[in-house]
Amino acid sequence: MNLRFLLLFFASVSVVLAQDTKRLSVNDKKAPQGAEDLREIESALKGSLSSARKATVCLELGEGSGSGVIISADGLILTAAHVTGGVGKDITAILGDGRKVKCESLGLNSDTDCAMAKIIDKGTYPYVEVDRADLTKLGDWVFSLGHSGGYDKNRGAGVRIGRLIKIADSTVQSECTLIGGDSGGPLFDLSGRLIGIHSRVGQNLQQNMHVPIREFLRHWDDILQGQFLGEGPYAKKPKKGSGFLGIGSEDGADGKLRITKIGRESPAETAGIKVGDVILKIDGKPMNHKADMQKLLEEKAADDKLVILLLRDAKELEITLRLAER
Repeated sequence: MNLRFLLLFFASVSVVLAQDTKRLSVNDKKAPQGAEDLREIESALKGSLSSARKATVCLELGEGSGSGVIISADGLILTAAHVTGGVGKDITAILGDGRKVKCESLGLNSDTDCAMAKIIDKGTYPYVEVDRADLTKLGDWVFSLGHSGGYDKNRGAGVRIGRLIKIADSTVQSECTLIGGDSGGPLFDLSGRLIGIHSRVGQNLQQNMHVPIREFLRHWDDILQGQFLGEGPYAKKPKKGSGFLGIGSEDGADGKLRITKIGRESPAETAGIKVGDVILKIDGKPMNHKADMQKLLEEKAADDKLVILLLRDAKELEITLRLAER
């Protein structure tokens, strides 16, 4: 065994030990044995809570809301698939201090309820450490955060404490009390490491299911790149050809694709498209003929985003909209 190997071995052991030095002694007891154990829990929670709360966000989509947590300074968010509901959706994130920032949903796994979103507004955001080493064990004390019932600046993200009562391959179960609005929020160990995301709220308020971080890690790159994974119940897969734009067009004698009709209350009307506009490009693709646009729309689903480059009064105009349900 050479010296280099020994150095690498002891270095790796020291990293593992360093990661586990924050483990609480009370985690290995069936129940707190007295005031000293309770003070250990209290001290650990107080030390972790402030930064965890700052990174926990309320996510607003339409008339509904859920929760999420920021895990990078540039605004990457982990949440639940049933909160985002799809890929490429516009979301408003409300930070702990009440600031509202624009987000877009990335990919998801509809089988296990994993999802990501990204803050679009440039800035540096508070974030938490992710437990990539999967250090949490059955019976460990944990705490949950979430914006129950929506954002409330005076209350902040509600904190609930409990223990892990079940660990399975793609889920963990805790005693932490969760209600509507907490979905997609974070579950932490008492050292403040993110160990899971709230998924299913049980009929018994003290028994709730969370997606463990290891399940995110299994599909990390695919979700980050905006892929829709799985056929499960947590999000509905977009159906190609279901998107409705609401315009009529014709190939002009001048070789231009001209808009001849706008549907009432259609996405086109809402976005400000007008009869007489010429469609130059959609999503960067030239639209030389009506058939070009029809072919593109056959690949689009309801709620998909389109970027349309128009020609109006000899000036180019770019409009972004989302397709409605056909």
